[in-house]
Amino acid sequence: MTARELKTIAEDEDFDVVVIGAGAAGMEAALFAAIEGAKVLLVERTGVLGGTGALSGGANWIPNSMHAASVNTDDSLANAARYLDLTVGPHSDALLRSTFLREGKEAVAVLESHSDVKFRARQFNPDYFSETEGATMCGRPIEPLPFDGRKLGGAFSLIRAPIPEFTVLGGMMVDRDDISNLLGMMRSFKSFRHSLRIVFRHAMDRLAGWPRGTRLVMGNALIARLLSSLIQRKVSIVVNVDVTALRQGSGGVNGVRLVQSGLVRTVGARGGVILASGGFNRHPTRRAEMFPGVESEWCPMAPGNTGVAQDLALRLGARFGTSAATHGVWAPVSLRKRPDGSVAVFPHFILDRGKPGMLVVDQRGRRFVNESASYQQFGIAMLKANAASPTIPAFLLTDSAGLRRYGLGMIRPGARRLSAYLADGYLIVATSLDDLAGKLGMDAAILEDTVSRINRYAEEGVDPDFQRGETRFERANGDATWSGQNPTLGPIRRPPFYAVRLYLGDIAAATGLEVDEHARVLGQDKPIAGLYAIGGDMQSIMGGVYPGGGITLGPGLVFAYLAARHACAWKGSGFGLVGTKSLGATAEYWPEAQGL
Repeated sequence: MTARELKTIAEDEDFDVVVIGAGAAGMEAALFAAIEGAKVLLVERTGVLGGTGALSGGANWIPNSMHAASVNTDDSLANAARYLDLTVGPHSDALLRSTFLREGKEAVAVLESHSDVKFRARQFNPDYFSETEGATMCGRPIEPLPFDGRKLGGAFSLIRAPIPEFTVLGGMMVDRDDISNLLGMMRSFKSFRHSLRIVFRHAMDRLAGWPRGTRLVMGNALIARLLSSLIQRKVSIVVNVDVTALRQGSGGVNGVRLVQSGLVRTVGARGGVILASGGFNRHPTRRAEMFPGVESEWCPMAPGNTGVAQDLALRLGARFGTSAATHGVWAPVSLRKRPDGSVAVFPHFILDRGKPGMLVVDQRGRRFVNESASYQQFGIAMLKANAASPTIPAFLLTDSAGLRRYGLGMIRPGARRLSAYLADGYLIVATSLDDLAGKLGMDAAILEDTVSRINRYAEEGVDPDFQRGETRFERANGDATWSGQNPTLGPIRRPPFYAVRLYLGDIAAATGLEVDEHARVLGQDKPIAGLYAIGGDMQSIMGGVYPGGGITLGPGLVFAYLAARHACAWKGSGFGLVGTKSLGATAEYWPEAQGL
């Protein structure tokens, strides 16, 4: 299967549901509607499917799913609600949070029962505020099972490829299990066997002519499973297509205007239009309003989230949320220009900065953050510190032992060939701390004092300045094999010393369109009939807080289910929703996307 050309769709052709945006949430909404028996059109403005979900770890934070009990029999929805109340609190609508918790289990069950999408839970996957009442150590995040991309045939090319710097051997995807096995392959026969198996598989893929490895994991596995299911359900998919207007009739939104290479088509949407275009992160003006001082070049997200779909909703009277603690979801990133001239944006999630022997300093050479905190907390600290003293970029430092053991950003553990990274300035090297301070433009005495303090804390196992490694979450992301007292703290003593620059990257939007419990977009005083928003287009129910891994994809999945269920209600929903609606067929006006 390949995507349809827009010209193969007739003018005024009617669909039951039209979904704008083919990231994870959009693909899920299309699939849920197709499971209901709806005729669905899925519209993607870029040439490939998956959005940022394809680049992600693929985790979905959904408490009380069908997989939770396999790893945690003590959790409950009451615990999860308490946890969100304490962490998110006033930053999102409590009704939407309770709807998410109540409907999550059924959403996952429907997906797994009627599609190729399959998940699993891990034995250890802690909530990020692990010491907060209601937190758990496992069971809430679920991740997709690996998928054999060869099953997709020619449709494999429709999946957005992962960030190249997150792959090895020229396109082989690796997840956390693969990384630990590859690093331990010389110490364990089990790891050696696992590593040999995945490397051999990758070699066979390349010999067979596949452009990259077809053993898909994490976000790519989720998108591949969704695509396989959409193909089986005969969902119409168009790519490289822009939506330029929403048609509104007497009963609500009932169609869209689409453009592909100058060709214009109007299509109907009897049940409604679901916006899932990823949010405003690449919007030409809203980004500057929401993220002042945060350059678009630092964003590691997929390129499709221009916010145009949100603008069309605003023209119909929709409104943006105002309660989020911060407008974005943040992560520190490092930048490097690729041979083709593009810029690689590498998120520093857990592989380096919270490990022993790692240190982050501002441009004066002082610490400003708990290096082992979650990427969202790290980003917020970066923003706050930068308001008082230059902190963007900051510097992630280590010594020769830390670089060899954990790598540094795009430099993998054990790497010996560093010349290319040094030549293009991605990696900075110095023979002494005094030399490093000079190259980073900071006072040597300040940097030496900072390193001396962290070395002392490493010996004592306690960080009195920023409490590094004091929570179960932080210690889990340290090094369990470390011989020191604190798995996140180690000395920085062995020259040469190394550094990379850290910028503030946005990995999702937290602010979006206000919706109700059915994912209907809210106008000034009531829902806009026939219009739904999910994923990054919807105001985050986590309110700019990051309680656990998968808190963007998880709500995206559940509200995709709710939106599809409501949009298909007029058919008599097999999901159990009672009630019908009629949107009418007479177009009254077309709010245009002029100037966008």
